[in-house]
Amino acid sequence: MKFLVLSDIHGDTDALDKLDEQFKAADVVLFGGDFAKFEHTETAAPVLEKLCAKHETIFSVLGNCDEPDFLEKIEGKDISVQGSLVYHDGLAFAGSGGGSKFTGTTPYERTEEELTGDFDVVANAKEGADENGHWNNLILIMHNPPKDTKCDMIPNGVHVGSEKLRAFIEKTAPLAVITGHIHESAGIDKIGDTTVINPGSLAEGKYAWLEVEKNSTGTWTVTKAELCQQK
Repeated sequence: MKFLVLSDIHGDTDALDKLDEQFKAADVVLFGGDFAKFEHTETAAPVLEKLCAKHETIFSVLGNCDEPDFLEKIEGKDISVQGSLVYHDGLAFAGSGGGSKFTGTTPYERTEEELTGDFDVVANAKEGADENGHWNNLILIMHNPPKDTKCDMIPNGVHVGSEKLRAFIEKTAPLAVITGHIHESAGIDKIGDTTVINPGSLAEGKYAWLEVEKNSTGTWTVTKAELCQQK
């Protein structure tokens, strides 16, 4: 299965039009949040409309630049996995929206407990995990990155990701994690056996591919993870 991985569009609908061939090649689109441009939450709605017109299967969360009430809009388009557990073609998807509390200048900054609380639906699920509590078929989408990977480092070298989100990944060992938020930290890394991807900001022309497959024993594996740049 081939996923087009996007995040941090920030109101730039033209950037979506430049990916028409990539949308056609993807089985599913995964979006890590920030529909809206910083301090211009009205730009989120046009992005949502155009994104939904590009592909029929999209899984998404909100970013810190999006209004919390915008969750109703993405739920109305049936693309939200924030606070939900959604199944598609043998895989499970769950999401955490918003960013951790920092400057207070963006509309959707949340506590560590709120960020991880979006994943209570996974922790409370009666089916899905193995005897070790691991979810081999689970893909998590979290706007705020987990701490201490290539995906959460700001230019001064400090890791600013969430400790609690990382702990949740270590506990559940999902197949892959899609994140965003830290534009300067586009990257691919691992937490245990989990592949972590921050595609970078699509407003800067950055995106990624993720490919997974199920082998003959029923185990899902990541077969490709690649960062890309629009020409």
